[in-house]
Amino acid sequence: MPRSDPDFMAATVSGGSIPAPVLLVCEHASNQFPETFGDLGLDEDVRRSHIAWDPGAYEVAIRLSERLAATLVAGGVSRLLYDCNRPPELGSAVPERSEIYEIPGNKGLSAEERERRVELIYRPFSQAITDAIEHTSPQALVTVHSFTPVFHGKMRSVEIGILHDADTRLADACLEFADEIPFRLARNEPYGPKDGVAHTLQVHGIQRGLLNLMIEIRNDLITSAEEYEKMAHLLGMMLERALAACGVTLSDGNQRGADPCLAS
Repeated sequence: MPRSDPDFMAATVSGGSIPAPVLLVCEHASNQFPETFGDLGLDEDVRRSHIAWDPGAYEVAIRLSERLAATLVAGGVSRLLYDCNRPPELGSAVPERSEIYEIPGNKGLSAEERERRVELIYRPFSQAITDAIEHTSPQALVTVHSFTPVFHGKMRSVEIGILHDADTRLADACLEFADEIPFRLARNEPYGPKDGVAHTLQVHGIQRGLLNLMIEIRNDLITSAEEYEKMAHLLGMMLERALAACGVTLSDGNQRGADPCLAS
């Protein structure tokens, strides 16, 4: 995997590189601010808050990777430095404001400094996913995120979001089992493609013809080791059944079956 800088990694890869049916990605796994970028003028409380990363998402993702015997690619720095689920041409990839917070260190960036963020963070992260796909030959790409229960002062009722872009195959299959999950699931909530959150799915999933899905978990549901385990267990069962419905075999040495969903 490429290094982005002598002092930090733009991505970490765990779970090995053997062929596996699923590749997991957690773009917003970290709230780290490497010294080379500074703290963007933010105090420690803000740098630890949900605007800087997806609390609990990595802990659930790493447990899912163990259950599914899947490689996991995780972001190594805060999304406030660069949001790896956004393309370089999108302004929100390096946000000047997040929810109610101004990001002083992102205001008035020169084209050169913005490109430096792209080269040090986005491109190595994206390359890590490409390398993992080449090494593990997955049939499905699943990204794991978390979201704040209160956004702009409004409580969100959805507890788990099942998100997709144009390719609905895996989302449709997951939602068939929604009644068996003891949480409120919703399609393309609290975000959807219109919000620009499908970049990883588009570039690394849809363009390669992989089944693909983004899972959003309300972060007040994943705050302890017990809750990480419970959520990974429930999501793991849902994914196993949904993938099987799409012809992807996770047992017996990860032998793959045909994909009847491809004919739809």
